[in-house]
Amino acid sequence: MDGKKVVIGMSGGVDSSVAAWLLKEQGYDVTGVTMQIWQDESEAQQQENGGCCGLGAVEDARRVAWQLGIPYYVMNFKEDFRCAVIDYFAAEYLAGRTPNPCIACNRYVKWESLLKRSLDIGADYIATGHYARVEQLANGRFALRRSATEAKDQTYALYNLTQEQLARTLMPVGAYTKDQIRAIAEQIGLTVAHKPDSQEICFIPDHDYARFIEEYTGVKPQPGHFVDRAGNILGEHRGITHYTVGQRKGLGLAFGHPVFVLEIRPETNEVVLGEAEEVLTDRLVCGPLNWMSVDGLHGKTHQVRAKIRYNHRGADCEIRELDDGMVECRFAEPVRAVMPGQAAVFYDGEYVMGGGTIR
Repeated sequence: MDGKKVVIGMSGGVDSSVAAWLLKEQGYDVTGVTMQIWQDESEAQQQENGGCCGLGAVEDARRVAWQLGIPYYVMNFKEDFRCAVIDYFAAEYLAGRTPNPCIACNRYVKWESLLKRSLDIGADYIATGHYARVEQLANGRFALRRSATEAKDQTYALYNLTQEQLARTLMPVGAYTKDQIRAIAEQIGLTVAHKPDSQEICFIPDHDYARFIEEYTGVKPQPGHFVDRAGNILGEHRGITHYTVGQRKGLGLAFGHPVFVLEIRPETNEVVLGEAEEVLTDRLVCGPLNWMSVDGLHGKTHQVRAKIRYNHRGADCEIRELDDGMVECRFAEPVRAVMPGQAAVFYDGEYVMGGGTIR
């Protein structure tokens, strides 16, 4: 790959750091970039927030780039991130849905914005440290293939990438396990070899989504009624941004047995509660669809495996297209806590067929 220029997004973590080294070993002309996506915070807050978007990440990434002998830059994507991720995240919660901000960030910031900026400066590809593989199939389409390690596979959060983006994307760590990546980092002397993974949503490190949304939007969550399916009032809730479908803990009610959030109704400010079996369903509708390994279902039904959230193991189902461009998914066995706002991602074997937002 002599002469091919690649811009790699460097988060300061071990995965993107080793990815940069692997690309250099493969003969690419590598440039490291950290995307500045944190908002207007004090330096102390940025340091504390860390994750993939704090000042600590910049220093770690800069140090790794120096060790590898590659150029390194920080690019400002604050406005892109605020509009495509934070605004979306807050609006979805206020509408009673449960969004996945990482999917939005991947699609519209880490790919759309970074790819455009990278092509503008003469790059042929962008690369990341995600655990996934990009392959061109016999039908000519580009698709994501599960990574070599099921435990770390990140294809779910990448289902929304376009064909144009995939054609310009390299994901070198997808062929390795996490232990192998850490071993490589240690072997080549990278300072981040044993840096822990970031787990939280980067802009809400304390996990208090409701507090963040109130402070960010200025919209104070209004108390309302917990109700059952029949509309009977069961108690008072603190505001719909505090809850998500399938939630059992933190409801502040005592029934003598577990109850679960079944539905959130922003139009009436109600949170519907029910029994464990009521959280199960054998059907969902999702869309709009982003097709990956195929260009659509063309009126046919398909047997696939679907994941309905990031840490879901997947379930066998049949999918078919509806008249309005949505897709109906019927599961062989009922699944728990289908959350509007999350993604349903369909797999044909090891490959991502496509996916859409659960409606």
